[in-house]
Amino acid sequence: MRKQLDFKSGCTVEVTLHVIGGVWKPLILFHLLTGKLRFMQLQRRVPNATQRMLTLQLRELEADGVIRREVFPEVPPRVEYELTGFGRTLEPVLLMLRDWGSTHMETLRPADEPPPAEVNSCKPGGRTATARA
Repeated sequence: MRKQLDFKSGCTVEVTLHVIGGVWKPLILFHLLTGKLRFMQLQRRVPNATQRMLTLQLRELEADGVIRREVFPEVPPRVEYELTGFGRTLEPVLLMLRDWGSTHMETLRPADEPPPAEVNSCKPGGRTATARA
């Protein structure tokens, strides 16, 4: 069980950030928009997150009731993750984050960094934006 925060600021943005804050949680949730995914599928879609970090983030999202984890009694064990109804309410927020990033990616790119040769658009269930040289 996750430690619950004491929302002293009174700002509702704090509540949202408590649930989806960080680098990996929004990406995990974004990829779960299209349906159930296994751990290794999520790991391939969020390749910069370590296995330990991905596991911790999934546990926190499950503790907050945002995702559901289903373990199948098989050998080897199969585990699937999916958004709960509560988690689905984050869809418009996640899509707005994607759209904002798409609009402002060039503005935020360092001036001395060349533009990527190819950018894969970030689609739910697909790979995140990647650059290829």
